[in-house]
Amino acid sequence: MSAESLSPNQVANLRKAMESALGGEDPQERHQPSSGTRLASSEPGPSVEEPEIRAYDFKRPDRIGKDHMHTLWSLHASLARDFSNSFSRLLRAPLDVKLSSMDAVAYGDFVSSRQKPSCLGVITPAPLDGSWMLDIAPPLAFAIIDRMLGGDPVPGENICRPLTEVETRLMSRVVTLFLDQIISAWTNVATLQPELESIESTPHRVPIAGVDDPVIQVGFEVHWGKNSGQMTLCIPVQSVERCREKLSERGRDEQGNAPSTVGNRSQIAGNIDAANVNVVVTLARSRIKTSDLLGLAVGDIITTEQEIAHPLEVAIQEIPKFQASAGAYHGKKAVQIRSVIEPR
Repeated sequence: MSAESLSPNQVANLRKAMESALGGEDPQERHQPSSGTRLASSEPGPSVEEPEIRAYDFKRPDRIGKDHMHTLWSLHASLARDFSNSFSRLLRAPLDVKLSSMDAVAYGDFVSSRQKPSCLGVITPAPLDGSWMLDIAPPLAFAIIDRMLGGDPVPGENICRPLTEVETRLMSRVVTLFLDQIISAWTNVATLQPELESIESTPHRVPIAGVDDPVIQVGFEVHWGKNSGQMTLCIPVQSVERCREKLSERGRDEQGNAPSTVGNRSQIAGNIDAANVNVVVTLARSRIKTSDLLGLAVGDIITTEQEIAHPLEVAIQEIPKFQASAGAYHGKKAVQIRSVIEPR
């Protein structure tokens, strides 16, 4: 490099250029602050927003998006409705299953919240990796077993013991029935062929995930008669990694907008065929005075304005659909459809 020194005029011009770039501030004053002052300039300038700081819990890593959770909620809400019908047929009793909750938690937290002993179905969700788990709370499990053996379960019984061999076989039927509904509910996301590995009673002996690994906890409420209980499906997030694109909201919208096919129509028809509906036959309608109502006693006869030959009304889900005649069939009350009630 040249060792040639600058002339006084060149030095003066260079200082002016530096002062102009710094807004008129002396460059020496800028780089040599007085004692007790901060290095940052005290001149007002554009405000800089502080970045939002969010706490991160390394024991609960967020690895499943809200859109994926929304899709999973829709899947398992449909699963609950279909399982209600098939479960009702198994127990031969009206039964209602509803999706009640869905959370992403650490597997260790899921295990610690289970009753011990419990009824745990370990599931292989082929072709997905890993294992899932279906936990059936003991009060519900023993009520189901009682019903399957022909009994009438008493609500509130607190039985705390592992299942016997016979009871394990009975609960295997329930879990297998649940797997059939998983296949149907997940059909637009993955073609699953889940299998029941085993029925266990101790949750911490079933390591389907690491203690700190995230899992999706899907809660179902089961009600029939005076009995109720909780079923919880545990799905490790790692197990559904390959389904992320299908679980995205865009993927679900594409599946929902797909043209109808013979297979889709057949599946819908099958679900409708298995649905239960209420049928009510109205004998007659009439009015009486309040004084007569208060004076009713056993043996009194209530007359109506309806002629004996007048057809009875048959309502489906509270909507009048048919007119019928009363009679008997194989020793039971029955009606014979005579005509269709046209909608108004």
